[in-house]
Amino acid sequence: MGLLDSVLGAVSNPSPPEDRPGGGAGLGALGGLGGLIGLATSHPQLLQAVAGLLGNDGEHGGLGGLMSKFQQAGLGDVAHSWVGTGANQPVSGEQLTEVLGSDTLSQLGAKLGVGQGEAASQLSQVLPGLIDHLTPNGQAPAEGLGNAGDLLGRLGSLLRK
Repeated sequence: MGLLDSVLGAVSNPSPPEDRPGGGAGLGALGGLGGLIGLATSHPQLLQAVAGLLGNDGEHGGLGGLMSKFQQAGLGDVAHSWVGTGANQPVSGEQLTEVLGSDTLSQLGAKLGVGQGEAASQLSQVLPGLIDHLTPNGQAPAEGLGNAGDLLGRLGSLLRK
């Protein structure tokens, strides 16, 4: 199954909120495809930022680098739950600040036109579900998820359907 198929399936058939801890942070919590389209319409910069975090060309080293940062912060089990096949563990904005650093989230907030805390909160709503659905069968692709432009293109194709 390709990346686009994974995202399309995830947003078309999100698991029920009761199946996800904390009410289900992630794409399902955004209301499936409608929620993702709403997010892209109201906050396209957030999708760009997520693609920058997950892209192989990102400052954090793509998905592998991001997973390492979570591990170093003592939150490896949280991030690994997003890649695995079980329930996604939620992440708070404060935890993301600890993992990514306040500078990264301040820069994200500036791009979004919000404060650092709000940027962390918005990212915490999207990151778990998106990573979950970009890692089919509970496995991260050995070559990573591609560069940020590839990820944005795939997400853009989904939103045009």
